[in-house]
Amino acid sequence: MIWLLVLCLTFIAGCDAFSSEPTYGGLSIEGFNYTPYNLDRFVITDKYGNKAGGGGDLMPGSGEGSLSCCYALKGTDFTVDWYVYDADLAIKAIDAQQPIQDIHKVTQVHLPPAKVAGGAGERILGLHFYPDDHIEFEFRRDLRGTRIFYAEIDDWLDKKQGKTFDPSSYDDAVAFRRTARVASEGWLKYRLTNTQDLEQYVYYTLLVNPDFDKHPAVQRILADTKGQPGAFGAAMEKLPTPIVEQLKRGTFEHIQTGATHG
Repeated sequence: MIWLLVLCLTFIAGCDAFSSEPTYGGLSIEGFNYTPYNLDRFVITDKYGNKAGGGGDLMPGSGEGSLSCCYALKGTDFTVDWYVYDADLAIKAIDAQQPIQDIHKVTQVHLPPAKVAGGAGERILGLHFYPDDHIEFEFRRDLRGTRIFYAEIDDWLDKKQGKTFDPSSYDDAVAFRRTARVASEGWLKYRLTNTQDLEQYVYYTLLVNPDFDKHPAVQRILADTKGQPGAFGAAMEKLPTPIVEQLKRGTFEHIQTGATHG
């Protein structure tokens, strides 16, 4: 009789009944968008065919407070199909009465086995979408967790400079997307995520010299502050006036820069 019970359970559970791979049930899905584009939607698929999805037109830097529930995923390797669009191009398409063009991306994600506490609705799988198209999975218990605050950077820049970017055609939404694009470049080149660091990176790029990071003094600061959140921003705030003037005039010998991250 015991063998019959085991056989019945096997048929009920399917072929994975005795699999050692982790199974995560009752999942809520949350996306965090650090790309310079709007994140339209995404679908996670495991190798057993289980799917989970989320999205909802997440603007750059957004994600907190938006959940999709409830899903089950199994294993350690997942495929994420995701779709973004350029909001500036979308506005032009709408004005021309043309469809908005999504950009389809596919990313493979490996997630080591993890213990997940809580019941259905309390288990949140956060997906962090980065500017280089890689995605990081993270189990969490709340709706917080954004790692790059584009809105705070843009707000600081607006309070500091106001309409001096382009007084004749200033638009809050356009300015925000420009800030997000430049900040995402700061992450791509130097893995900057700290708000103060990115404030200085965006400020110098947009208002001083787009090649400011090729100055030897700035290169030294980038090297000396690597891996120290907030240190780059603090150092740039104290940049000596003569160097700032060189940056404004562009009178310095450029150093070819590349990604200095590890």
